[in-house]
Amino acid sequence: MAGLRERKKEQTRQRIAAVALRLFAERGFDAVTVNEIAEAAEVAKATLFAYFPTKESLALHGVGDDDPAGIVARRPAGQTFLEALRAHYRAFAAGLPPAAEDLDVLLARLRVIQGSPALQNAANGLLYRQRQELTRVLTDEYGPTTAALMAAQTAASLLALQETYFQRLLGGAGAEETGRALAEDVELAFDLLEHGLHHAEGC
Repeated sequence: MAGLRERKKEQTRQRIAAVALRLFAERGFDAVTVNEIAEAAEVAKATLFAYFPTKESLALHGVGDDDPAGIVARRPAGQTFLEALRAHYRAFAAGLPPAAEDLDVLLARLRVIQGSPALQNAANGLLYRQRQELTRVLTDEYGPTTAALMAAQTAASLLALQETYFQRLLGGAGAEETGRALAEDVELAFDLLEHGLHHAEGC
């Protein structure tokens, strides 16, 4: 019974998120109210807020779910944090392209976020918290200053990978093409992180 309840909760959560994204994509984030989303999703407003505490969280559903700090914290003994992150993002790129339906949802969400400065700020806040968590995980091993610098450089590289991938998709490049390009970019990004900027100068 507990498993059934959890599945129903997840179905409700996904339905609310899908309805919200459809309305945001049709009319823009600012033009849609929480009441309208709740009515269209056929749930009470209180139920909606139980799943999504803010209107912004509805639009950013899935954004910032990646967990670099967790990947680093769970890495096996003897593996560096950059090796762990490279392996993760290499595997992610190898799993592309996403299903056509998932790609449509991703593109719709990107356009909604791009069209709203408030959402862009909220997304940046999620990424900042990711960086802070990565700093925290690295601090015991490297000390606070080195950990902060390492996390900042790593987070900036991951953000650049993400932005480049999204820009290619929004620019009309094919899903398979963008997936192959991301795989190449992942290797370049971690080569630069591991070996420094002189690596690029020597290429």
